[in-house]
Amino acid sequence: MFMVIGPYILEDEAGVSTIEVPPNVGPNIKASAMSQMEAAMAALSTELSKLRTGRASPGMLDHIIVETGGIKMPLNRIAVVSVMDPKTLSVNPYDPETLKQLENAIVSSPLGLNPKADGERLIAVIPPLTKEHMQAMTKLVAKSCEDARQSIRRARQKAMDAIKKLYSSLPKDDIKRLEKEVDDLTKKFIKNAEDTCKAKEKEISQG
Repeated sequence: MFMVIGPYILEDEAGVSTIEVPPNVGPNIKASAMSQMEAAMAALSTELSKLRTGRASPGMLDHIIVETGGIKMPLNRIAVVSVMDPKTLSVNPYDPETLKQLENAIVSSPLGLNPKADGERLIAVIPPLTKEHMQAMTKLVAKSCEDARQSIRRARQKAMDAIKKLYSSLPKDDIKRLEKEVDDLTKKFIKNAEDTCKAKEKEISQG
């Protein structure tokens, strides 16, 4: 199965070539751009979730890799992380035998956490951020935001390049409308990325 997203050439009975453009070519270009921009936002959310703030969040442990039984897996595959209060996380392993490996992995992570065993679970108290940590986290947020902006702009450029190939086969008004729709989409996603990063910076500043 394949999808045609560009113009194609037909010949009539007299042998005269005409250019036909699939009616869904515009929506296909926009859908492709939106998919790439959504992927950029998903990547941004993943990166921001790795940053420790002074507030407990289950996602802050997701990226930690735990080795158990000779197999390395993300922490969220072998334990359930829940928030006990704004400053405390509870890590409940599916298999209590992995408790020590979970503890070692969390301690070895760059988050600066020192969880303690409490029966068959771990309790991790989130320490307050130092001024230096806040500054470092804020810089990482700024970098992640810029990476997301660049990814979104690359998606826009790909869409615009695809639209340019239609210049000779679509009415000028349709081309302009399509370009404006892609630009509007780009502005929407960049604003979304910037708002997401501002919220994370505020969370960091509040310790």
